[in-house]
Amino acid sequence: MEAGRKTAERRAAWQRGRGAERLAVLALVLAGYRILARNRKSGLGEIDIVAVRGRAIAFIEVKIRGDWTSAAESVLARQRRRIARAAGAFLASHPRYANHQASFDVMLVVPWRWPRHIRNAWRIESP
Repeated sequence: MEAGRKTAERRAAWQRGRGAERLAVLALVLAGYRILARNRKSGLGEIDIVAVRGRAIAFIEVKIRGDWTSAAESVLARQRRRIARAAGAFLASHPRYANHQASFDVMLVVPWRWPRHIRNAWRIESP
């Protein structure tokens, strides 16, 4: 019975995440972004949303939590590095965006609130 409950909890969490991503996409589109990709996976990592507005391209991680602080603190360094590697792969496979200004953004989602878009949430340091 325990395994069945964990499976149901995982499924519910996955559904909440997809709902948060749909809400984030809506907020981005209303803010003038064009969505290029969703749930972009590669062997290097995953990007929730890739969006472009003008000459800017944003690699966006969506986080849903019970409050703003928990959501903001939930993007860990290891995840940021994986997103950056996946962003590099995306740009390599889409050279038309190579001259765009890239940013790593976060969309924070909490229940019953409009998402918060944190632009340039982090930067990747050169090794």
